[in-house]
Amino acid sequence: MENVGEKYLPIGTVVMLNGGTKRVMITGFCAMDASENAEPEVYDYSGCMYPEGFLSSDQVCLFNHDQIETVYHLGLQDDEEEKEFKAQLKELSNT
Repeated sequence: MENVGEKYLPIGTVVMLNGGTKRVMITGFCAMDASENAEPEVYDYSGCMYPEGFLSSDQVCLFNHDQIETVYHLGLQDDEEEKEFKAQLKELSNT
């Protein structure tokens, strides 16, 4: 991975996933696949295609940190609410 940094990149970060052809913007953390055919799994991130954004609920990307190949842009980094939320995530996941 190039320039990926620590787990739980900021909301708004734009990345390319391994083997991807379209960039993805991170929109959330700890997302669960709610489809009927899926095994229950919590993913590190949810995201949407960049630059299109969120168009419909069936186009949400769920992915893990280790699937990120390249970081193109870091989102908002000095947000106190996000820092507190990330600290809680780290505490819960022991990472």
